[in-house]
Amino acid sequence: MTGKTSPAQTPQDGWVVHKFGGSSVADAECIARVAGIIESTPVPRVAVVLSACKGVTDGLLGLVTLAEARSPDAGIRLAALEARHVDLAHSLLSPAGSAPYIELLKADCRDIAGILQAVSLLRSAAQNIRDLVAGYGEIWSTRLFATLLRERAKSATPVQWVDAREAVVVEWGPLGPAVQWPESEAAIGRLVPADFSGTLVITGFIAADKRGIQTTLGRNGSDFSASIFGALLGAREIVIWTDVDGVLSADPRRVPDAKVIDSLSYSEAMELAYFGAKVIHPQTMAPAVAREIPILIKNTFAADRPGTLICARPTSALKVKGITTIDAVALVNLEGAGMIGVPGTAQRLFGALQEAGISVILISQGSSEHSICCAVPDAEAAAAYEVVRRAFDLELREAQIQRIEVSRDCAILAVVGDGMAGSHGVAAKVFGTLADAAVNVRAIAQGASERNISVVIEARHSTRALRAVHAGFYLSPHTVSIGLIGPGLVGGALLGQLATQFERLRDTVHLDLRVRGILRSGEMLLADGEIDPRDWRAAPGAQRTSADLAAFARHVHAEHLPHAVIIDCSASAEVASHYHEWLAAGIHVVTPNKKANSGPLAYYESLKDARRAAGTHYLYEATVGAGLPVIQTLRDLRETGDEVRSVEGIFSGTLAYLFNVYDGSEPFSSIVRTAKQKGYTEPDPRDDLSGTDVARKLIILCREVGLKLEMADVVVESLVPPELAACGAEEFMARLPEFDARMQARYAEATAAGQVLRYVGRLDVRNRTATVGLVRLERKHAFANIALTDNVVRFETLRYCDNPLIVQGPGAGPEVTAGGVFGDLLRLCAYLGANI
Repeated sequence: MTGKTSPAQTPQDGWVVHKFGGSSVADAECIARVAGIIESTPVPRVAVVLSACKGVTDGLLGLVTLAEARSPDAGIRLAALEARHVDLAHSLLSPAGSAPYIELLKADCRDIAGILQAVSLLRSAAQNIRDLVAGYGEIWSTRLFATLLRERAKSATPVQWVDAREAVVVEWGPLGPAVQWPESEAAIGRLVPADFSGTLVITGFIAADKRGIQTTLGRNGSDFSASIFGALLGAREIVIWTDVDGVLSADPRRVPDAKVIDSLSYSEAMELAYFGAKVIHPQTMAPAVAREIPILIKNTFAADRPGTLICARPTSALKVKGITTIDAVALVNLEGAGMIGVPGTAQRLFGALQEAGISVILISQGSSEHSICCAVPDAEAAAAYEVVRRAFDLELREAQIQRIEVSRDCAILAVVGDGMAGSHGVAAKVFGTLADAAVNVRAIAQGASERNISVVIEARHSTRALRAVHAGFYLSPHTVSIGLIGPGLVGGALLGQLATQFERLRDTVHLDLRVRGILRSGEMLLADGEIDPRDWRAAPGAQRTSADLAAFARHVHAEHLPHAVIIDCSASAEVASHYHEWLAAGIHVVTPNKKANSGPLAYYESLKDARRAAGTHYLYEATVGAGLPVIQTLRDLRETGDEVRSVEGIFSGTLAYLFNVYDGSEPFSSIVRTAKQKGYTEPDPRDDLSGTDVARKLIILCREVGLKLEMADVVVESLVPPELAACGAEEFMARLPEFDARMQARYAEATAAGQVLRYVGRLDVRNRTATVGLVRLERKHAFANIALTDNVVRFETLRYCDNPLIVQGPGAGPEVTAGGVFGDLLRLCAYLGANI
């Protein structure tokens, strides 16, 4: 580039060049959207570079291939392309505007038909013929768009169509098309007056050589066109419109949490493009880079989003801008003591590969010079091995080179960012996250600029590595993947509570809680991102599939997220039987389900062992007392050195209600029936009256204080008459009045002694006994004066001996139980380092 200002350029021009790709002009609706974007641009001088409509360039090139094969389909396909553009003209233009457009279109198609006839006769098409046919797509799209803008213009703003073949002169060489800047600057000066103010509509992709023969700019040619015209016009900005929100920090198909990068330097963009990220090609940026013209990547279908700015001096605070991979790589390793201190070894290695036309993607060598390795495309691995073996045949025979190894099925992971230079801990985080994800690094490369750290890994670990490293740099370290089992009364209430607090927790303590799976009877919902707890039943975007606990756990334990927890709000023994494997696999467990902790002692102890071995957490505060801090209080007493002597309490809200209300004036069976109607009991009240639930809670507390008791060791008094133990629920309710006299007699005895009846669980630590049953208490006892459904727990300890410690409050109900589970979840996050 000469660096001179063309006749069309002055410092006051303020040109903004917009380029729209094929997906942006795919159909009439898309083209109209693009027109709206251009009309809303608040600058007087706008240049619009368009690609062909989506699929048209490939379709035109396909015609040439069909003609070479003398296929009759060539004519049919050409007619279909013509009809597609005729339909676009009728949809977008007035009759007066569409008629001349269609006339030119048909003339072009006749010319193409003549070219195809010649190709068919020759059975071969030279490259210039392919270039000529392929370029018609941009001619058709831009003619249409220029006419549309003129018809839609609400003012006298001029619209000029520019045929890039008359403005851009290139010569093809080994590195692709090279712009002939003096000729191109002179041409644009002739085409665009220096005082022009309005909109230029420019064909992308096509150009001409010095002889005036049409050529193309190759793949990504329209991006190159935008950069060339930005330089020729002295633009202040180039906007590349595509179908994504900007340049992403990783491939969103493999990393669901990929973020739009706010800004990149030209060097960062080139590094990412080289390693396969969806950024404009480095060569296409060259004219803009030379003039330091900012390039903005935006989404045609979401024009209000900020996009990504590529410029000389970005202001982004991100140290790492992107993480990307190249798959299908092989690692070639040359190793031998004879290489040490011998100059020219690397030159021979890479020279041999270069002569064979094998591209070297990455180079790594240790300072000992004992070995040198490089990465090549996997498809060329066998050829690379033979090339290197021949180049070092003598050294191999003389044992100066010990071995040549080729490792297939590898991938390269690259971490890119200007901010990495001079920053401590970036490499440590890369290798630390890879180690945590159990990804082995085969080779490492980093340039002196410190802009790129590249590692070679096994291809099968590529996605896991990409997700892990991306999470390490882009996600909050307190991001938690949540799987909820049992979205019933308690689980549903928990989802509601989470919905009200998510935003506050993210904003105030950077705690990122993501509900990614919900499992209920027969069905589970799985989301790569997260399920909105406010709309979990609809769960738009989530996958619905048959319930499978193993698959559910695998999904929740996502490789790319730092932490995973399963919250079990069911009452299922089957679900509880999986806690051990989840804890051992690194999944935390939070639950109000009592089945695991009150089941066989051996299983309970195995949970503690699994938790310790894996470094996971198992929290179950809500198994006793719902949201009351019963278990935590007990732990605090023991961990601070207090001696717990006894624990007793009313652990059932249902039984608390029954004996608070029962005063002898109404039969006990009637009280039970009323409680059932109000929803205070289980559907079968015997589940409450049997005392089993209280016994489960008591055995959980027994084990918390270190007593190794089984459920069979708890002495339980059931309030279910033995005669009604085996009948159905309806029969039980119908016959319960037959036994009211028994309860009436016990009530009368207690009243006569000035006492009350309460259903109490008692744990005597010193005597290692646990009992559950109906007892008589003095009226001044703490358990005698509680609210209707309260739970109350009394701790007698060495410290709290004269005045025992009492915890009291609502011990049942979906909201308070969900609150206890939520509290455990936040406690878990605090253990994981969140500043709550």
